[in-house]
Amino acid sequence: MDSFPNLTYVRVHTDEGITGLGETFYGAEAVEAHIHSVAAHALLGQDPLQIERHAKRLAGYTGYIGSGVETRARSAIDLALWDILGKASGQPVYNLLGGQTHQSIPIYNTCAGERYVNSARGQAVANWGLAEGRYEDLYAAINRPGELARELLDQGVRGMKIWPFDSFAEASDGHYISSEDLAWGLSRVGQIRDAVGSDMEIMIELHALWDVPSARKIVAALEEFRPMWIEDPVRSDIPGGLARIARDTPLRIAAGETVSGLAGFQSLLSQESLGVVTVDTTWAGGLTIASKVAALAGAHGIPIAPHDCTGPVALAACVHLATAAPNTLIQETVRAGYLGWYSSLVEGGAVVTGGTISAPTEPGLGIRLVEGLETREGTETRSTLLTDLVSH
Repeated sequence: MDSFPNLTYVRVHTDEGITGLGETFYGAEAVEAHIHSVAAHALLGQDPLQIERHAKRLAGYTGYIGSGVETRARSAIDLALWDILGKASGQPVYNLLGGQTHQSIPIYNTCAGERYVNSARGQAVANWGLAEGRYEDLYAAINRPGELARELLDQGVRGMKIWPFDSFAEASDGHYISSEDLAWGLSRVGQIRDAVGSDMEIMIELHALWDVPSARKIVAALEEFRPMWIEDPVRSDIPGGLARIARDTPLRIAAGETVSGLAGFQSLLSQESLGVVTVDTTWAGGLTIASKVAALAGAHGIPIAPHDCTGPVALAACVHLATAAPNTLIQETVRAGYLGWYSSLVEGGAVVTGGTISAPTEPGLGIRLVEGLETREGTETRSTLLTDLVSH
């Protein structure tokens, strides 16, 4: 889609007339190519209810260890298969994951705007699409964070995530932050505390842009503001990197959104570095992997806060997982999405009420594309049928 060039939707059709919907984010053209050139050959003509079998087969010979194109593709397909299973059994997906342990989940607002994740050029300060306007929370977090915090509290939202240090990381490749720049970033956090005190939980996102010494400096300086957590201070694949940060601070370290596969999370958890696991259902391997990650984190005594800063189907899947997982702490949301652009793409989905979110109760994921989206100008579609494979 021209307006959302990073979003890929996958619909899996069965011969009994049930259709499952999945979603993933980033590199849409590459994901589409993998789905139709590789995954379709493994799936078409098979039983869609054999989700574990398909998860193993789609992991393939390459791509099984990373969160690249192959993993994003099979994550989207996995969500569609769970959607089919729910519809076939007449159950919401959370019941298939073990049932409700939470009727609703507290949310926090990731302070992004509508254009934040919708640039084809990737995640960079230059592509943020900063603008003042309704729910353009990235602009507000930079320019009027205290006012934004009061506004969110008035809506019942008691958590917010901001990233005031990213531009300085880009300027130095993450190797240096000056005292002046550090003070500027800290001042944004301070303005929130001055405006609302401890009524607002603050999460600090560092986007894994820093080296270990620089991240340690920033984390130490943030301690006086008592943030709920520091997210991705360094890359998760730096050997012992997160553990070195965690050892030096009483603050929780959150990570996991870019990690895939159960083994990847086991490696992180075994380092005793994480205070929150931010698993992403559309990047880790779908609900099949994410549900196991939640259980693994619980076995380590660590809560989950599923990642969502991408699209509405991902959020619905996250909330089904969060509803079923006993160790759910909080759910990430973006109000520019659920109060804004999501409705241009889907109907149904997770329901936000004040400061909480709940899963759809209808069978499957409880979300569907709006009628006519496939033929909307700017939408690109591709289909592969069983007959296409037979004819070749």
